Amino acid sequence: MRKKNVPSIVKDQQLVKYRRNQIIQSAVKLFIQKGFHRTTTREISKLSGFSIGTLYEYIGSKEDVLYLVCDAVYDEVIHRLHTYLNTELEGIERLKLAVESYFRVVDQMQDEVLVMYQEAKSLQKEALQYVLEKEMLITQSIEQVIRHCVDSHLLTLDEKQIKLFSHNILVNGHMWAFRRWALKKSYTIDEYIELQIEQLLNGLKGQAMSTMLY
Repeated sequence: MRKKNVPSIVKDQQLVKYRRNQIIQSAVKLFIQKGFHRTTTREISKLSGFSIGTLYEYIGSKEDVLYLVCDAVYDEVIHRLHTYLNTELEGIERLKLAVESYFRVVDQMQDEVLVMYQEAKSLQKEALQYVLEKEMLITQSIEQVIRHCVDSHLLTLDEKQIKLFSHNILVNGHMWAFRRWALKKSYTIDEYIELQIEQLLNGLKGQAMSTMLY
């Protein structure tokens, strides 16, 4: 997984990090409002608080901004998820925590997650491949928790079922961001998490019963 080299003429790496963080925060707001293609670099620079010339000292193109946004969002999601999972819990309780943790990260980063999934398709092939591999790191973190339950004989799933279950967890988490306009009319985030965990685990119990019957 090779990170894209985003050009910068500024040598001070601390300043580069600071300015790019400003750019990322401004870009997320604009991409949510207008979308990637309708947002201009001039608008991004203005909202960031500096000139268009200064903006281009830290990037080479508007696509670089989108790449920086996606890369930063994935890194933050992975960091927060691992922070939540830094616990002594094991087995099914750890699986419940993994589901809850991912959903809470999505809740905390709704705008960023929405931008990432709506606009990443505009990246060029190599950059898109990189951010998709970051997505797989998140999926694999969930898979590890599920696989531990299987290895401990708490769940009966084969490899394909483990992978599909982990994808189901991520999709249900994304739904909180994608359909928040509807879901928030009926549920708090706590209610949503509780019901989703209940349905996910009941689905596994039903699957186990079907396997026994056949």
